[in-house]
Amino acid sequence: QNWGKNAPVLTFLHPLQSVNMALAMHHSAARYVIHTVGPIIPDGEPTREQCAQLASCYHECLQLAERNGLESIAFCCISTGVFRFPNQLAAEIAVREVKSFMNQAKCIRHVIFNVFKDQDDDIYYRLLQAIAEARELIA
Repeated sequence: QNWGKNAPVLTFLHPLQSVNMALAMHHSAARYVIHTVGPIIPDGEPTREQCAQLASCYHECLQLAERNGLESIAFCCISTGVFRFPNQLAAEIAVREVKSFMNQAKCIRHVIFNVFKDQDDDIYYRLLQAIAEARELIA
């Protein structure tokens, strides 16, 4: 995919980073921040292309983290909220992409889904619980 100026960017957090970044990362032990921009859904009804764009956001960030030897990565709920991507569908895409990527990851060992709303917490809990239960049935 040709990302142009919307490609994910890896930023090293230098101890003397700008005040705004320092305030935003005050409670974080992160050495890097990966910036990505997900699709905006004006009417709240994503197209197939927009679903693919969101999936690509997760995949490209995971690839960038892997290429840079990172062992963990955290995701917020990309494109939900003011970007109006439906929370349930966005979470399904996020979990699917991470699960698929982790099958071949060499460096990444931990993926965190950082949620702000109770609704998102419930959605991710159900999706991840279903994966855990499926693994128990296979084992």
